[in-house]
Amino acid sequence: MPETSDEAAQSDPHTTPNEDTHENPDPTGTEDTHRGAGFAEWLEGARPHTWANAFAPVVAGSGAAALYNGAHLGRALLALLVAWCLIVGVNFANDYSDGIRGTDEDRSGPLRLTGSGLVPPQQVKYAAFGAFGLAAVFGIALSILSSPWLILVGALCIAAAWFYTGGPHPYGYRGLGEISVFIFFGLIAVLGTEFTQLGRVTWVGLACAVGIGSISAGVNLANNLRDIPTDAQSGKITLAVRLGDRLTRVVLPILAFMPILMSVLMGFASINALWAVLALPLIFGAILPVIRGAEGKALIPVLGGLGRGMLLWALVTAFGLALA
Repeated sequence: MPETSDEAAQSDPHTTPNEDTHENPDPTGTEDTHRGAGFAEWLEGARPHTWANAFAPVVAGSGAAALYNGAHLGRALLALLVAWCLIVGVNFANDYSDGIRGTDEDRSGPLRLTGSGLVPPQQVKYAAFGAFGLAAVFGIALSILSSPWLILVGALCIAAAWFYTGGPHPYGYRGLGEISVFIFFGLIAVLGTEFTQLGRVTWVGLACAVGIGSISAGVNLANNLRDIPTDAQSGKITLAVRLGDRLTRVVLPILAFMPILMSVLMGFASINALWAVLALPLIFGAILPVIRGAEGKALIPVLGGLGRGMLLWALVTAFGLALA
């Protein structure tokens, strides 16, 4: 699951200890060595640059519902809170799970609360569970207002968020991260948003879901492209490690430009959907370093650029569909 950026490496999947029973409670030394973190460090640990992956699906799904006169502001806000809490929770969960394995030491990305030794691992774990708890509260409220069976879908989303890097066999370490992002922050997030407002899903909603899911997976893949050398050395098998540097740089632009292709397709439902091509320059500018062969820290801006491009695409698409 996303964290759609800045994932961690893994030791051998057959020898990784179960973090619930054999974790190192303090990978940096004794508990009294933790210096503590202020608001700025906790905010960085929540990874604000990944929040577009939570906001864009709700915006796009609401736009799809609006096309069929089903938009509902209150339910859209609840869906937004669910998605935001989930992505904050998964970011803290990744920070905790990666940190207790001691695999964050050679990363070139932003600060990690656990791996840096600023915060005791248990505090980061509690922060993750707190965010998941809030997501559950908002999700239950949204489900009661629409369809109670969606509570089961929400529980699946929380489980997927935790086991992305948590537990003895994290699936994010087996090359399944991008698939998970596509499903949960694409298909489920967009179509779930549309369903809770409209009462059904439509082919326009599916097109929005494919576009959002693809570029969101691209953000994750860009992060893993940056970390191929350290991930491969530590035994973390991401999709980028499986594909290799050259093929990853071919797949990534395809994922990044998929929303534009979906805009052309949605143009058959409403010509206003074509307005979303306004996001093309932003997406192209974000992906340009990948095409030019940038490596290491030079790839970090790609993540934020793709996130902004995704959010702009979702906003323009939703506005166009709503007017239609």
